[in-house]
Amino acid sequence: MTQQERRRWLIEALLAEMPQYRSEVFPLTADRQWQLLRSLMNVRPPWPATEEFLKVQDDFLQEMTSEKGIVDAETLPASQRDEHLVLWQGDITTLRCDAIVNAANSALLGCFSPCHGCIDNIIHTMAGVQLRLACDELMQKQGHEEPTGQAKITPGFNLPAKYVLHTVGPIVDGELTREHERLLASCYRSCLELASKNGCESIAFCCISTGVFCFPPERAAEIAVDTVLDALRHGSAVRRVIFNVFKDSDLAIYQRLLQ
Repeated sequence: MTQQERRRWLIEALLAEMPQYRSEVFPLTADRQWQLLRSLMNVRPPWPATEEFLKVQDDFLQEMTSEKGIVDAETLPASQRDEHLVLWQGDITTLRCDAIVNAANSALLGCFSPCHGCIDNIIHTMAGVQLRLACDELMQKQGHEEPTGQAKITPGFNLPAKYVLHTVGPIVDGELTREHERLLASCYRSCLELASKNGCESIAFCCISTGVFCFPPERAAEIAVDTVLDALRHGSAVRRVIFNVFKDSDLAIYQRLLQ
Protein backbone atom coordinates (compact mmCIF):
# COMPACT_ATOMS: atom_id res chain seq x y z
CA MET A 1 0.00 0.00 0.00
CA THR A 2 1.01 3.60 -0.56
CA GLN A 3 0.66 6.14 2.25
CA GLN A 4 -2.48 7.47 0.58
CA GLU A 5 -3.98 3.99 0.41
CA ARG A 6 -3.08 3.29 4.05
CA ARG A 7 -4.59 6.58 5.19
CA ARG A 8 -7.89 5.94 3.44
CA TRP A 9 -7.97 2.31 4.60
CA LEU A 10 -7.46 3.34 8.23
CA ILE A 11 -10.14 6.01 8.03
CA GLU A 12 -12.65 3.53 6.63
CA ALA A 13 -11.74 0.95 9.29
CA LEU A 14 -12.23 3.46 12.09
CA LEU A 15 -15.48 4.76 10.63
CA ALA A 16 -16.76 1.19 10.48
CA GLU A 17 -16.09 0.99 14.25
CA MET A 18 -17.56 4.43 14.93
CA PRO A 19 -20.19 5.09 12.23
CA GLN A 20 -21.54 8.11 14.14
CA TYR A 21 -18.60 10.11 12.74
CA ARG A 22 -19.24 9.22 9.10
CA SER A 23 -19.99 12.14 6.78
CA GLU A 24 -21.39 12.20 3.28
CA VAL A 25 -18.32 14.13 2.14
CA PHE A 26 -14.94 12.38 2.26
CA PRO A 27 -11.98 14.79 2.52
CA LEU A 28 -10.09 15.09 -0.76
CA THR A 29 -6.73 16.49 0.34
CA ALA A 30 -4.04 14.57 2.20
CA ASP A 31 -3.97 17.15 5.03
CA ARG A 32 -7.73 16.98 5.60
CA GLN A 33 -7.63 13.18 5.51
CA TRP A 34 -4.85 13.20 8.11
CA GLN A 35 -6.90 15.53 10.31
CA LEU A 36 -9.83 13.12 10.07
CA LEU A 37 -7.67 10.07 10.73
CA ARG A 38 -5.99 11.72 13.71
CA SER A 39 -9.36 12.83 15.09
CA LEU A 40 -10.76 9.32 14.83
CA MET A 41 -7.70 7.88 16.57
CA ASN A 42 -8.04 10.52 19.30
CA VAL A 43 -11.66 9.71 20.11
CA ARG A 44 -11.37 5.93 19.77
CA PRO A 45 -11.88 4.19 23.13
CA PRO A 46 -9.29 1.62 24.29
CA TRP A 47 -10.77 -1.15 22.16
CA PRO A 48 -8.70 -4.12 20.92
CA ALA A 49 -7.58 -3.82 17.30
CA THR A 50 -7.16 -6.49 14.65
CA GLU A 51 -3.73 -7.59 13.46
CA GLU A 52 -4.57 -6.23 10.01
CA PHE A 53 -5.46 -2.81 11.40
CA LEU A 54 -2.27 -2.66 13.48
CA LYS A 55 -0.11 -3.68 10.52
CA VAL A 56 -1.54 -0.95 8.28
CA GLN A 57 -1.47 1.62 11.08
CA ASP A 58 2.10 0.80 12.10
CA ASP A 59 3.38 1.00 8.52
CA PHE A 60 1.60 4.33 8.05
CA LEU A 61 2.83 5.94 11.28
CA GLN A 62 6.40 4.72 10.94
CA GLU A 63 6.60 6.00 7.37
CA MET A 64 5.13 9.32 8.47
CA THR A 65 7.71 9.69 11.23
CA SER A 66 10.50 8.72 8.84
CA GLU A 67 9.35 11.42 6.42
CA LYS A 68 9.44 14.02 9.22
CA GLY A 69 13.03 13.01 9.98
CA ILE A 70 14.14 11.03 13.03
CA VAL A 71 16.62 12.76 15.36
CA ASP A 72 19.10 10.59 17.25
CA ALA A 73 19.52 11.91 20.81
CA GLU A 74 23.12 10.72 20.84
CA THR A 75 24.02 13.26 18.14
CA LEU A 76 22.71 16.28 20.06
CA PRO A 77 25.37 18.52 21.65
CA ALA A 78 25.64 18.68 25.43
CA SER A 79 24.96 21.91 27.29
CA GLN A 80 27.69 24.12 28.67
CA ARG A 81 26.44 23.64 32.22
CA ASP A 82 26.73 19.84 32.37
CA GLU A 83 27.86 17.20 29.88
CA HIS A 84 24.85 15.00 30.74
CA LEU A 85 22.26 17.66 29.85
CA VAL A 86 20.98 18.52 26.38
CA LEU A 87 18.62 21.24 25.17
CA TRP A 88 16.67 20.48 22.01
CA GLN A 89 13.81 22.28 20.29
CA GLY A 90 11.71 19.99 18.13
CA ASP A 91 9.00 17.37 17.82
CA ILE A 92 9.50 14.86 20.64
CA THR A 93 7.74 12.15 18.62
CA THR A 94 10.67 12.16 16.17
CA LEU A 95 13.36 11.72 18.84
CA ARG A 96 15.22 8.42 19.05
CA CYS A 97 16.21 7.82 22.68
CA ASP A 98 15.44 5.29 25.39
CA ALA A 99 12.43 7.13 26.82
CA ILE A 100 10.38 10.25 26.27
CA VAL A 101 8.16 11.84 28.93
CA ASN A 102 4.48 12.48 28.33
CA ALA A 103 2.69 15.15 30.35
CA ALA A 104 -0.47 13.13 30.99
CA ASN A 105 -3.74 13.77 32.78
CA SER A 106 -4.90 11.73 35.75
CA ALA A 107 -6.92 9.30 33.59
CA LEU A 108 -3.65 8.40 31.81
CA LEU A 109 -5.49 7.41 28.62
CA GLY A 110 -4.33 10.22 26.38
CA CYS A 111 -6.17 13.25 25.05
CA PHE A 112 -9.61 12.53 23.58
CA SER A 113 -10.01 16.01 22.07
CA PRO A 114 -9.65 15.70 18.27
CA CYS A 115 -6.37 17.13 16.98
CA HIS A 116 -5.69 18.98 20.23
CA GLY A 117 -2.29 20.66 20.38
CA CYS A 118 -1.15 19.11 23.67
CA ILE A 119 1.83 16.78 23.83
CA ASP A 120 -0.39 14.01 25.26
CA ASN A 121 -2.42 14.06 22.06
CA ILE A 122 0.46 13.96 19.59
CA ILE A 123 2.36 11.27 21.51
CA HIS A 124 -0.68 9.00 21.60
CA THR A 125 -1.41 9.73 17.93
CA MET A 126 2.06 8.90 16.66
CA ALA A 127 2.52 5.90 18.96
CA GLY A 128 -0.72 4.38 17.68
CA VAL A 129 -3.82 2.95 19.30
CA GLN A 130 -1.69 0.40 21.20
CA LEU A 131 -0.55 3.13 23.59
CA ARG A 132 -4.07 3.86 24.87
CA LEU A 133 -4.65 0.12 25.27
CA ALA A 134 -1.44 -0.25 27.28
CA CYS A 135 -2.35 2.71 29.48
CA ASP A 136 -5.86 1.36 30.00
CA GLU A 137 -4.42 -1.97 31.15
CA LEU A 138 -2.23 -0.17 33.68
CA MET A 139 -5.14 1.87 34.97
CA GLN A 140 -7.49 -1.10 35.20
CA LYS A 141 -4.92 -2.88 37.37
CA GLN A 142 -4.35 0.25 39.47
CA GLY A 143 -8.06 0.84 40.00
CA HIS A 144 -7.83 4.60 40.55
CA GLU A 145 -6.61 7.75 38.84
CA GLU A 146 -2.90 8.40 38.57
CA PRO A 147 -1.63 10.56 41.45
CA THR A 148 0.19 13.77 40.69
CA GLY A 149 3.98 13.48 40.80
CA GLN A 150 4.25 9.75 40.06
CA ALA A 151 5.03 7.97 36.79
CA LYS A 152 4.12 4.95 34.69
CA ILE A 153 6.01 3.34 31.81
CA THR A 154 4.80 1.81 28.56
CA PRO A 155 6.45 0.77 25.32
CA GLY A 156 6.83 3.48 22.70
CA PHE A 157 5.19 1.32 20.01
CA ASN A 158 5.53 3.29 16.75
CA LEU A 159 7.64 6.08 18.22
CA PRO A 160 11.42 6.10 17.72
CA ALA A 161 11.74 6.06 21.54
CA LYS A 162 11.71 2.64 23.23
CA TYR A 163 9.49 3.77 26.09
CA VAL A 164 7.04 6.46 27.10
CA LEU A 165 7.03 7.66 30.70
CA HIS A 166 3.65 9.10 31.70
CA THR A 167 3.54 11.60 34.55
CA VAL A 168 0.80 13.89 35.85
CA GLY A 169 2.04 17.35 36.76
CA PRO A 170 0.44 19.73 39.24
CA ILE A 171 -2.34 22.06 38.14
CA VAL A 172 -1.73 25.65 39.24
CA ASP A 173 -5.07 27.34 39.84
CA GLY A 174 -4.19 30.66 41.41
CA GLU A 175 -0.96 31.39 43.28
CA LEU A 176 2.04 29.07 42.89
CA THR A 177 2.68 27.20 46.16
CA ARG A 178 5.51 25.13 47.59
CA GLU A 179 3.28 22.09 47.21
CA HIS A 180 3.02 22.74 43.48
CA GLU A 181 6.81 22.95 43.33
CA ARG A 182 7.25 19.77 45.37
CA LEU A 183 4.89 17.84 43.11
CA LEU A 184 6.58 19.05 39.94
CA ALA A 185 9.99 18.01 41.27
CA SER A 186 8.46 14.64 42.12
CA CYS A 187 7.42 14.21 38.46
CA TYR A 188 11.04 14.54 37.35
CA ARG A 189 12.39 12.29 40.11
CA SER A 190 9.74 9.61 39.49
CA CYS A 191 10.49 9.54 35.77
CA LEU A 192 14.24 9.28 36.33
CA GLU A 193 13.81 6.51 38.89
CA LEU A 194 11.48 4.54 36.62
CA ALA A 195 13.77 5.06 33.64
CA SER A 196 16.75 3.77 35.63
CA LYS A 197 14.82 0.69 36.76
CA ASN A 198 14.05 -0.12 33.15
CA GLY A 199 17.61 0.26 31.90
CA CYS A 200 17.14 3.61 30.17
CA GLU A 201 20.30 5.65 29.69
CA SER A 202 18.69 8.55 27.82
CA ILE A 203 15.44 10.34 28.57
CA ALA A 204 13.73 13.37 27.03
CA PHE A 205 11.55 15.59 29.20
CA CYS A 206 8.86 17.86 27.84
CA CYS A 207 7.92 21.02 29.75
CA ILE A 208 5.68 19.36 32.33
CA SER A 209 2.66 21.36 33.59
CA THR A 210 3.52 24.61 31.77
CA GLY A 211 0.69 24.37 29.23
CA VAL A 212 -2.97 24.13 30.24
CA PHE A 213 -1.84 23.21 33.78
CA CYS A 214 -0.56 26.82 34.10
CA PHE A 215 2.71 26.26 35.99
CA PRO A 216 4.90 29.38 35.45
CA PRO A 217 7.41 28.31 32.75
CA GLU A 218 10.54 29.91 34.21
CA ARG A 219 10.07 28.43 37.68
CA ALA A 220 9.15 25.07 36.13
CA ALA A 221 12.40 25.04 34.17
CA GLU A 222 14.44 25.90 37.27
CA ILE A 223 12.85 23.00 39.17
CA ALA A 224 13.39 20.67 36.22
CA VAL A 225 17.10 21.43 35.86
CA ASP A 226 17.82 21.43 39.61
CA THR A 227 15.94 18.15 40.18
CA VAL A 228 17.64 16.40 37.28
CA LEU A 229 21.11 17.55 38.33
CA ASP A 230 20.46 16.40 41.90
CA ALA A 231 19.36 12.96 40.67
CA LEU A 232 22.44 12.63 38.46
CA ARG A 233 24.71 13.58 41.36
CA HIS A 234 23.10 10.86 43.49
CA GLY A 235 23.83 8.01 41.11
CA SER A 236 21.01 7.86 38.56
CA ALA A 237 21.72 5.31 35.83
CA VAL A 238 20.50 7.82 33.25
CA ARG A 239 23.49 9.40 31.54
CA ARG A 240 21.81 11.77 29.07
CA VAL A 241 18.82 14.02 29.81
CA ILE A 242 17.26 15.99 26.97
CA PHE A 243 15.12 19.01 27.82
CA ASN A 244 12.75 19.16 24.87
CA VAL A 245 11.06 22.48 24.15
CA PHE A 246 8.64 23.49 21.44
CA LYS A 247 8.10 27.23 21.95
CA ASP A 248 10.81 29.87 21.41
CA SER A 249 10.03 31.35 24.84
CA ASP A 250 10.81 28.03 26.56
CA LEU A 251 13.98 27.69 24.48
CA ALA A 252 15.18 31.07 25.76
CA ILE A 253 14.46 30.10 29.39
CA TYR A 254 16.44 26.86 29.17
CA GLN A 255 19.27 28.52 27.28
CA ARG A 256 19.77 30.88 30.22
CA LEU A 257 19.69 28.01 32.72
CA LEU A 258 22.01 25.68 30.82
CA GLN A 259 24.76 28.11 29.85
